Amino acid sequence: MRIGVLALQGAFIEHVRILQKLDVGASLIYLPDQLDNLDGLIIPGGESTTISTLMLEFDLMKPVRDLARAGLPVLGTCAGMILLAREASDFWLETLGLMDVRVKRNAFGRQVDSFETEIDMPALGRGPFHAVFVRAPTIEQADPGVEILAQLPDGAAVAARQGRAIASAFHPELTSDVRFHRYFLDIVASG
Repeated sequence: MRIGVLALQGAFIEHVRILQKLDVGASLIYLPDQLDNLDGLIIPGGESTTISTLMLEFDLMKPVRDLARAGLPVLGTCAGMILLAREASDFWLETLGLMDVRVKRNAFGRQVDSFETEIDMPALGRGPFHAVFVRAPTIEQADPGVEILAQLPDGAAVAARQGRAIASAFHPELTSDVRFHRYFLDIVASG
Protein backbone atom coordinates (compact mmCIF):
# COMPACT_ATOMS: atom_id res chain seq x y z
CA MET A 1 0.00 0.00 0.00
CA ARG A 2 1.34 3.42 -0.95
CA ILE A 3 -0.28 6.55 0.51
CA GLY A 4 0.57 9.99 -0.78
CA VAL A 5 0.68 12.91 1.65
CA LEU A 6 0.28 16.34 0.09
CA ALA A 7 3.40 18.16 1.29
CA LEU A 8 2.90 21.74 0.14
CA GLN A 9 2.31 23.15 3.63
CA GLY A 10 0.99 22.08 7.01
CA ALA A 11 1.22 18.99 9.21
CA PHE A 12 2.27 16.53 6.51
CA ILE A 13 5.26 15.04 8.38
CA GLU A 14 2.99 14.08 11.28
CA HIS A 15 0.79 12.07 8.88
CA VAL A 16 3.88 10.35 7.48
CA ARG A 17 4.93 9.36 11.02
CA ILE A 18 1.51 7.82 11.73
CA LEU A 19 1.66 5.88 8.45
CA GLN A 20 5.15 4.65 9.34
CA LYS A 21 3.81 3.46 12.72
CA LEU A 22 1.26 1.44 10.76
CA ASP A 23 3.97 0.04 8.43
CA VAL A 24 2.48 1.76 5.39
CA GLY A 25 4.56 3.36 2.67
CA ALA A 26 4.19 7.13 2.52
CA SER A 27 5.19 9.41 -0.34
CA LEU A 28 5.43 13.18 -0.10
CA ILE A 29 3.48 14.78 -2.95
CA TYR A 30 4.56 18.12 -4.42
CA LEU A 31 3.88 17.69 -8.14
CA PRO A 32 1.23 16.01 -10.34
CA ASP A 33 3.52 13.24 -11.65
CA GLN A 34 4.03 12.06 -8.06
CA LEU A 35 0.34 11.11 -7.90
CA ASP A 36 0.93 8.07 -10.11
CA ASN A 37 0.38 4.64 -8.54
CA LEU A 38 -1.00 5.89 -5.22
CA ASP A 39 -3.52 3.80 -3.28
CA GLY A 40 -4.74 6.81 -1.27
CA LEU A 41 -4.02 10.47 -0.60
CA ILE A 42 -3.97 12.57 2.57
CA ILE A 43 -4.48 16.33 2.50
CA PRO A 44 -3.15 17.60 5.82
CA GLY A 45 -4.15 20.40 8.10
CA GLY A 46 -2.41 23.71 7.68
CA GLU A 47 -3.46 26.99 6.16
CA SER A 48 -6.25 26.33 3.65
CA THR A 49 -5.65 29.43 1.53
CA THR A 50 -1.95 28.59 1.19
CA ILE A 51 -2.60 24.95 0.32
CA SER A 52 -5.28 25.85 -2.25
CA THR A 53 -3.06 28.52 -3.82
CA LEU A 54 -0.10 26.13 -4.05
CA MET A 55 -2.25 23.31 -5.44
CA LEU A 56 -3.34 25.65 -8.22
CA GLU A 57 0.19 26.96 -8.78
CA PHE A 58 1.64 23.44 -9.03
CA ASP A 59 -1.26 22.16 -11.18
CA LEU A 60 -2.42 19.67 -8.57
CA MET A 61 -6.08 20.66 -8.22
CA LYS A 62 -7.44 18.98 -11.36
CA PRO A 63 -5.38 15.75 -11.14
CA VAL A 64 -6.30 15.23 -7.48
CA ARG A 65 -9.97 15.92 -8.25
CA ASP A 66 -9.92 13.54 -11.24
CA LEU A 67 -8.21 10.74 -9.30
CA ALA A 68 -10.62 11.05 -6.38
CA ARG A 69 -13.63 11.05 -8.69
CA ALA A 70 -12.20 7.91 -10.30
CA GLY A 71 -12.13 6.21 -6.88
CA LEU A 72 -8.86 7.17 -5.17
CA PRO A 73 -9.54 7.34 -1.40
CA VAL A 74 -8.78 10.78 0.05
CA LEU A 75 -8.50 11.86 3.68
CA GLY A 76 -8.59 15.57 4.50
CA THR A 77 -7.86 16.86 8.00
CA CYS A 78 -8.70 20.42 9.14
CA ALA A 79 -7.57 22.49 6.12
CA GLY A 80 -7.93 19.27 4.15
CA MET A 81 -11.61 19.19 5.13
CA ILE A 82 -12.01 22.70 3.74
CA LEU A 83 -10.37 21.66 0.47
CA LEU A 84 -12.55 18.54 0.13
CA ALA A 85 -15.76 20.53 0.63
CA ARG A 86 -18.05 21.61 -2.17
CA GLU A 87 -18.27 25.01 -0.47
CA ALA A 88 -16.54 26.83 2.38
CA SER A 89 -17.83 30.03 3.93
CA ASP A 90 -15.31 32.88 4.05
CA PHE A 91 -13.15 31.09 1.46
CA TRP A 92 -12.74 32.74 -1.91
CA LEU A 93 -10.34 30.20 -3.43
CA GLU A 94 -11.03 26.98 -5.28
CA THR A 95 -11.83 23.77 -3.40
CA LEU A 96 -11.73 20.23 -4.74
CA GLY A 97 -15.50 19.90 -4.33
CA LEU A 98 -15.28 16.18 -3.57
CA MET A 99 -17.71 16.11 -0.65
CA ASP A 100 -21.25 17.48 -0.68
CA VAL A 101 -20.74 19.62 2.42
CA ARG A 102 -20.50 23.29 3.26
CA VAL A 103 -17.92 24.01 5.92
CA LYS A 104 -17.23 27.03 8.06
CA ARG A 105 -13.58 28.00 8.37
CA ASN A 106 -12.21 28.89 11.81
CA ALA A 107 -15.56 27.92 13.32
CA PHE A 108 -14.23 28.07 16.87
CA GLY A 109 -12.30 31.30 16.54
CA ARG A 110 -8.64 32.23 16.36
CA GLN A 111 -5.49 30.26 17.18
CA VAL A 112 -5.85 31.03 20.90
CA ASP A 113 -9.28 29.33 20.83
CA SER A 114 -7.79 25.99 19.77
CA PHE A 115 -8.68 23.10 22.08
CA GLU A 116 -8.57 19.35 22.69
CA THR A 117 -11.49 17.13 23.66
CA GLU A 118 -12.70 13.53 23.65
CA ILE A 119 -15.22 12.68 20.93
CA ASP A 120 -17.29 9.60 20.27
CA MET A 121 -16.73 8.16 16.84
CA PRO A 122 -18.37 4.73 16.49
CA ALA A 123 -16.60 4.05 13.18
CA LEU A 124 -13.34 3.82 15.14
CA GLY A 125 -14.62 1.24 17.61
CA ARG A 126 -14.95 1.49 21.36
CA GLY A 127 -13.64 4.33 23.42
CA PRO A 128 -13.45 8.06 22.79
CA PHE A 129 -10.99 9.59 20.35
CA HIS A 130 -8.80 12.42 21.62
CA ALA A 131 -9.35 15.19 19.07
CA VAL A 132 -7.10 18.21 18.62
CA PHE A 133 -8.83 21.26 17.11
CA VAL A 134 -6.55 24.03 15.79
CA ARG A 135 -8.44 26.92 14.12
CA ALA A 136 -10.76 24.17 13.02
CA PRO A 137 -13.69 24.19 10.63
CA THR A 138 -17.09 22.57 11.17
CA ILE A 139 -19.60 21.13 8.76
CA GLU A 140 -22.48 23.59 8.47
CA GLN A 141 -24.52 21.57 6.01
CA ALA A 142 -24.26 18.05 4.58
CA ASP A 143 -26.26 16.53 1.74
CA PRO A 144 -28.04 13.18 2.30
CA GLY A 145 -25.19 11.15 0.74
CA VAL A 146 -22.77 12.30 3.44
CA GLU A 147 -22.35 10.23 6.61
CA ILE A 148 -21.55 12.30 9.70
CA LEU A 149 -18.97 10.31 11.67
CA ALA A 150 -18.54 12.54 14.73
CA GLN A 151 -20.16 15.51 16.43
CA LEU A 152 -19.31 17.64 19.42
CA PRO A 153 -21.78 17.77 22.34
CA ASP A 154 -23.29 20.98 20.89
CA GLY A 155 -24.11 19.09 17.66
CA ALA A 156 -21.32 20.56 15.53
CA ALA A 157 -20.35 17.98 12.89
CA VAL A 158 -16.58 17.48 12.91
CA ALA A 159 -15.99 14.34 10.81
CA ALA A 160 -17.72 12.93 7.75
CA ARG A 161 -17.46 10.37 4.99
CA GLN A 162 -18.83 10.37 1.48
CA GLY A 163 -17.88 7.32 -0.54
CA ARG A 164 -14.11 7.03 -0.39
CA ALA A 165 -13.55 10.59 0.87
CA ILE A 166 -13.17 11.22 4.60
CA ALA A 167 -12.79 14.58 6.31
CA SER A 168 -12.12 15.63 9.88
CA ALA A 169 -12.11 19.08 11.43
CA PHE A 170 -9.55 17.88 13.96
CA HIS A 171 -5.94 16.68 13.61
CA PRO A 172 -5.74 12.91 14.19
CA GLU A 173 -2.06 13.08 13.23
CA LEU A 174 -1.30 15.12 16.38
CA THR A 175 -2.22 12.26 18.71
CA SER A 176 -0.73 8.83 19.37
CA ASP A 177 -4.07 7.16 18.55
CA VAL A 178 -3.77 5.54 15.11
CA ARG A 179 -7.43 4.45 14.81
CA PHE A 180 -8.49 7.29 12.49
CA HIS A 181 -5.68 6.53 10.04
CA ARG A 182 -6.40 2.80 10.33
CA TYR A 183 -10.05 3.55 9.44
CA PHE A 184 -8.86 5.40 6.32
CA LEU A 185 -6.48 2.56 5.41
CA ASP A 186 -9.33 0.04 5.75
CA ILE A 187 -11.24 2.06 3.14
CA VAL A 188 -8.14 2.09 0.92
CA ALA A 189 -7.71 -1.69 1.33
CA SER A 190 -11.38 -2.36 0.54
CA GLY A 191 -10.60 -1.62 -3.10
